[in-house]
Amino acid sequence: MSDSNQTSSANSTSSAASLELPMASLAVSVVIVNYNVKEFLEQALGSVEKALSEIKGEIIVVDNASTDGSVGMLRQKFPHVTLIANSENLGFAKSSNQGVVLARGKIVVLLNPDTIVQEDTFTETLAYFTENAGTGMVGCKILNPDGTLQLACRRSFPTPWVAFTKLSGLSHVFSRSRLFGRYNLTFLNPDETCEVEAISGSFMAVRRKTIKQVGLLDESFFMYGEDLDWCYRVGLAGWKVIYLPATQIIHFKGESSKKAQFDSLRIFYQAMGLFAQKHFKSKSLLFPYWLLRVAIWLRAGISFFASFLKSIIVPLSDLLLLSGSLVFGVYLRYGDLNSLDFFVPALIAYTAVWMTALRLFGVHDRSKFSSSKAALAILIGFSLNASLTFFFKQYAFSRAVVLYTGALTLLAVPGWRLLLKMLPRLGLMPFYGTLGTNLLARRTVIVGDMESAGTLIHKLRSQVESGYDITGFVNTNGRHTGEVVAGVTVLGDVSELNGLITAQNIQEVIFSTDQLSYDQILRIIAAAGEQKVTFKLIPSTLDVVLGKATIDRLDDIPLVEIDYKLNQRRYRVIKRLFDIILAIGLILLTLPLVLMKKYLSSDRLCERTLYGQESPFIVHEFCKVKSQRLRKLPYLWSVLKGQMSFVGGEIQEVISDAQDGFIDAPLVLQQKPGLTGLVQVNARMNLTDEDKEKYQIYYLKNYSILLDLEIVFKALFRI
Repeated sequence: MSDSNQTSSANSTSSAASLELPMASLAVSVVIVNYNVKEFLEQALGSVEKALSEIKGEIIVVDNASTDGSVGMLRQKFPHVTLIANSENLGFAKSSNQGVVLARGKIVVLLNPDTIVQEDTFTETLAYFTENAGTGMVGCKILNPDGTLQLACRRSFPTPWVAFTKLSGLSHVFSRSRLFGRYNLTFLNPDETCEVEAISGSFMAVRRKTIKQVGLLDESFFMYGEDLDWCYRVGLAGWKVIYLPATQIIHFKGESSKKAQFDSLRIFYQAMGLFAQKHFKSKSLLFPYWLLRVAIWLRAGISFFASFLKSIIVPLSDLLLLSGSLVFGVYLRYGDLNSLDFFVPALIAYTAVWMTALRLFGVHDRSKFSSSKAALAILIGFSLNASLTFFFKQYAFSRAVVLYTGALTLLAVPGWRLLLKMLPRLGLMPFYGTLGTNLLARRTVIVGDMESAGTLIHKLRSQVESGYDITGFVNTNGRHTGEVVAGVTVLGDVSELNGLITAQNIQEVIFSTDQLSYDQILRIIAAAGEQKVTFKLIPSTLDVVLGKATIDRLDDIPLVEIDYKLNQRRYRVIKRLFDIILAIGLILLTLPLVLMKKYLSSDRLCERTLYGQESPFIVHEFCKVKSQRLRKLPYLWSVLKGQMSFVGGEIQEVISDAQDGFIDAPLVLQQKPGLTGLVQVNARMNLTDEDKEKYQIYYLKNYSILLDLEIVFKALFRI
């Protein structure tokens, strides 16, 4: 292993005379620049090693001062990989050059760390170079994680006309037009080999002789644009740049830069401006250079504005709903809006309180789509605003307005989040970001073999909050359809996967890379086409699930040395108060219905004996009512008495025997039996006793009133 902190001193546009490269003793050198994407890098290296198994090659990784343990992982798991560990982030171009000047391959491949290559990727690429002596650079077909084509894998240079069609949107509207669709060559068949002007820097295979002639990457580009510039210089030197769809890779795109969105946008448009200045400024073109620069920065402004709008869309939506509710509250109070001007100072104060509460509860940051946190923030804000009307005389006239507004916003602000969560369940939109976490389960199938099925399902279920609703298992050997493994039905084999995705309304597919070749996985993803499904991978050497913009860790929950929150008195008091307040409210609300059922109908009350935390107890329910919710209304009294909880463990009925007394008694219950709970809302997943135990442990460890509200919402709305 080579471990260095040096930067290549070779100029990015070195001539053949000044550029020194080692002797070409290998067929392929793969150069990967890494920055804080350890899990993706490990998966990429696994796929590269498989693809190089029949080829004399080497792997060079340049790490740009990652802080996520990437270097330690490389030294431990990939000691044969040549490592250059930089002490600072030098940017993609300079770091790539560090690797290129060490490369001993006849073909040098620049590869992004958040990619997965097929087993035949390097053999197909080498074969094409061998058969086509005039080719200096080759790029392959690149797929997004959902199976769609990543348009940047073949493109044209941003000449003024091409840039105009891209920046104006004409290339998108008339994508099939040869005149307007040149930027991403969308008028060409993506499955046909062709000569292009540029390829994507996520996979660039370059002939060694070409590098010696045109020089290294231009280090003036920190990130973005250097690949386009290199392609331009390769073409200028008389070499062909080829798009080769005979092989393909997956690119998870942007994993290194997604945490610094605005910085990445700035760097991207600076790179585009630098490219235009370098190659088009001195040339006589139909459009002057300055017009191209104006167009680039105009588009940059639009992109920045779009990103800014995306970042404020949630708080802006809440602000509009709050303002609308306040105005409607005034209307409900007075029957018109004539006095609205008089209310403006009060409305501003009330809005500020509610927006501050939402902000403090993280609803505008890390928990954008949490309906329970939004509801709690609205309730806290209502309490504060109601207090204003009592302690400040200038607000005393608006108590009714606060009451009306509080009720409206309690419906509207958490309501739109609940609605948004229901859309993926109805198949009307895919899961995105935090929409797919916590209790909002995503219908998921696992693709693997029967031997590993139990282990995979166990790992996925061990992470209670991951949000995977394991709907079925797809077998790799074409047998066992209809059988049940670890409580999950085998739906079919890999050849039927696309049909199963549609028939079962699947939102996510998880592949076991230990049982499927990367070639199989990529072909399946490519065949999925336009289906609204997300594909993820469980690497054979990792306890994580990899997907676009996500890394879900699958470590088992430890069973020792856990400080359970519900063992602490203050949390038990909070939970009991929650039960008492909610029980009293619901008892008062449903009392007329219960009395009518009990005294005015033929339905009678039945007794059931349930296991409690300390001893069995008796509950009553309506015998003939089909609806489970109505049938168990009398359970509210057991909640009020403290025998049960709204959110708790699974209800277990006592089975008695005339001779032996109580039988099948469970072990000591860790929770009171609950009207709902994690086990109850996930009952259709055919949970094993071990799964139920994990749900109990997760709840005890992570209890909060917000978690209780989430579980109650899920039970009520079945989302």
